Amino acid sequence: MSLLPSRFIYLCLHLLVFYFQLQESQQHSADFRFYIENHTRNPDDLSRKQVRIYQLYSRTTGKHVQILGKKVNANGDDGGKYALLIVETETFGSHVRIKGKESEHYICMNEKGKIVGMPDGRKQECVFIEEFLENNYTALVSAKYKGWYLGFNRKGRPKKGSRTTQRQQEVHFMKRQPKGKVNPVQEFRFTTVTKRTRRARRLKSNAKRN
Repeated sequence: MSLLPSRFIYLCLHLLVFYFQLQESQQHSADFRFYIENHTRNPDDLSRKQVRIYQLYSRTTGKHVQILGKKVNANGDDGGKYALLIVETETFGSHVRIKGKESEHYICMNEKGKIVGMPDGRKQECVFIEEFLENNYTALVSAKYKGWYLGFNRKGRPKKGSRTTQRQQEVHFMKRQPKGKVNPVQEFRFTTVTKRTRRARRLKSNAKRN
């Protein structure tokens, strides 16, 4: 008979331990959700956003995308102030917002597929998804209107998103550094050091000492 109370107490203790572990787990989960929500609500958080400055070279016009306020075209000159683009990239995924450095307007696509410049880039219409193509070009498809791409005709005028496909040259772009800027990768130049080179350096060093 004495075994029954001890087993009952043992079982109760186990239940209490399990209860406290469950409460602690729920608290950690709630804290994690709070952390994620705070970081998601703040679009300017440095841990979520990367900012780059470059130009978008249009395969069709041979010039660069430029944002002139509400108007956007692909007739910008290399190094032109309206062709300098501030590209905000989300850390998770390839979603980007493209803003003109000079005009401070974002490239957006409305419900009719028309490309316009807007001062507020927080709307979903101003978000594009980067698609990297086999020909080393990049295409930008609307995050809101699936299958609608950013594109320009031969005169540099924007094409309606509903009339674009990924295979069209009008939607192909190449990222370029601003004029006068050197690609960081190209700044590093490697030189092969041979025995002859080492000998020449040694002789030069000895000559300086003497």
